[in-house]
Amino acid sequence: MKYDPQIHHRRSIRLKGYDYTHPGAYFVTICTYQREEFFDEGIEGRMRLNPSGEIVREEWLKTAQIRQEVEIYEDEFVIMPNHFHGIIWIVDTTVGATRRVARTCNPHVASTMRSRTLISGAICAILGQFKSITAKRINALRNSQGAVVWQRNYVSCAFCRVTNTLSATKPN
Repeated sequence: MKYDPQIHHRRSIRLKGYDYTHPGAYFVTICTYQREEFFDEGIEGRMRLNPSGEIVREEWLKTAQIRQEVEIYEDEFVIMPNHFHGIIWIVDTTVGATRRVARTCNPHVASTMRSRTLISGAICAILGQFKSITAKRINALRNSQGAVVWQRNYVSCAFCRVTNTLSATKPN
């Protein structure tokens, strides 16, 4: 169905003014375009990653390797046939009394989605880059350059208030 502003009313569920680079754990969900089942082999009624699902897994784990402010744990994400759930940890990477300046989607720009700019280290930038590289790799695999893989946007919940409790359960 083509976008019709009279019936499609997208609203952000994100907390207005919240800094999504603030250290803490964020639960995210990303869905495939039109809920197409990209990631499952569909064998024996069990979820088994196909090559596209393996790309998602590899790139999610690689996220922490290329971004010093991010931690990802292998037991904190799941790839389903048509969506992905994961917990991404934003950590404070400074040492000493000074803290890095928190970055987020630019709040000084008009609030329309088209005019927002992405700031490195913000959840929206990290997930946008993740979606971009996985889409490129999946499309190369399927020989379908430019095809839409992911649904626009993502769903996130911040777990900042429980960060200390969750951190205590993770090995150093």
